[in-house]
Amino acid sequence: MISTLLALAFFVTALAYSMVGFGGGSTYNALLVLADVDYRLIPSIALICNILVVSGGVYWFWRQGHFSIREILPFIALSVPMAWLGGRIPVSQQWFVGLLGFTLLLTGLQMLASRSRTDSEYHSQVVNPWLVGLPAGAAIGLLSGIVGIGGGIFLSPLLHVTRWAGAYRIAAASSAFILFNSIAGLSGQLMKQAASEPSQQWAGNQLIDAWPLFIVVVVGGQIGSRLGSKHLPERWVKGLTAALVLYVAARLLWKWYGMTFV
Repeated sequence: MISTLLALAFFVTALAYSMVGFGGGSTYNALLVLADVDYRLIPSIALICNILVVSGGVYWFWRQGHFSIREILPFIALSVPMAWLGGRIPVSQQWFVGLLGFTLLLTGLQMLASRSRTDSEYHSQVVNPWLVGLPAGAAIGLLSGIVGIGGGIFLSPLLHVTRWAGAYRIAAASSAFILFNSIAGLSGQLMKQAASEPSQQWAGNQLIDAWPLFIVVVVGGQIGSRLGSKHLPERWVKGLTAALVLYVAARLLWKWYGMTFV
């Protein structure tokens, strides 16, 4: 049974993350862990929410002229198959909570550290984007598939560091990267569940029970994507979101510490 508080938290997460081109998968995962949802189903629910949120983001960024599939091809060429592979890898609850906690910690820190730039401030300094995109995409895709996120939260700072483009093109690229990886990761997760539970009745029932979450993230994601694609200042959004992410990361890492060392 989905509580009103959990649904509200998902709505706020989708709204805040979609403003800056992200899906919010890492925070969905954390909220579901803290709500004591079966950890085996958590990545699938989070990835479905990711897909619903960033689909709108890709559309609105494309409408504003910020998105090009050719530009992100070096990053998704290996990230997509590796996200599928990561989704197939079984992990224990202890490893899942630990990986998720550290992922959120890195997420919050990078959101605090990153600085927004406009597309006119610089041009890409990457001599050959394939040399950067292939290995980076493979690593991000594998971790994303295992944990149940899209990976845009890791791609975005890399693009900023390499001066790949301005804030809005990076947000558009991150949205598309998340969309492709989330689809691949979800496919791997569902295949893993089918192999471990051939009947799939328990998985199907829990995914159906999560339908209120899917509705609220669509609404929140559409609002956030439209605001973000129309040049809403993102510094305050990043700051508030980072504070929430770091708080949730601390709770997860404390839970992981208790599972590991106590």
